[in-house]
Amino acid sequence: MPRRKPSAPPSSHLRQSIASAAARLMAEDGIGDYGQAKRKAARNLGAAEGDALPSNEEVQAELRAYQTLFQDDEQTQRLRELRGTALEAMDFMAEFRPYLTGAVLDGTAGRYAEIEIELFADSAKDVEIFLLSHDISYDLAANRQQGPDAPETRLHLDWGDAGILLSIYPFQAERRHKAGPHPARARTEAVAALLAG
Repeated sequence: MPRRKPSAPPSSHLRQSIASAAARLMAEDGIGDYGQAKRKAARNLGAAEGDALPSNEEVQAELRAYQTLFQDDEQTQRLRELRGTALEAMDFMAEFRPYLTGAVLDGTAGRYAEIEIELFADSAKDVEIFLLSHDISYDLAANRQQGPDAPETRLHLDWGDAGILLSIYPFQAERRHKAGPHPARARTEAVAALLAG
C-alpha cells in the first residue's frame, strides 16, 4: 500500500492564505503597508492574533503573482507612469540626493501606490523651504519608524496624479544608509535605466 505524502501543517496553510489575502488587499484596496495588510488579512480569515504571519517577502511573492494574473497590463502601464513621475521629481529635487525606494522601485506598485523617495539634507526645513519656494504644498506624514535609522521628517505631496512620500534624513545618514542593511534604493541614473529598459 503506497504511503501518503504528509500534508503541510495547518499553520503553513494559514500562513499561505494570509499571504494571498494580504496581497489581494494591497493590489485591490491600495494598502501600501505590509504589516497592515497582513493584520487585516489575518482578521478577515479569523486567525488568532498569535498565529504566525507570513513574511513581507512571502506577501510580495503573492502580490507579484496576483498582479501578473489579474492586473498585468494595467500594472505594467501604471508602474511605468509612476517611475516616470519619480524620475521627474528626483531631477527636480536633485540637490537633496534623492533615492527611489518602495513598491515603485521593486516593481509591485499598483493602482493606488505612492512614490517613495528618500532625501538627504542639512535639515528637513531646507526641503520644506525649497518646496514652498516653488509653490509646492505638502503635508506632514506619520513617521512610524523609530531609532537612529528613522527619517527626521516625512512629507506627503501631490505630484500630478501621483502621491509622493518624502522621507528626509540628515546628510551624514546617507553613508550609513549605503553601508547598512536597508531596503533596495536607486539613484536617478538607475531609475532612468529602469525606464529605458
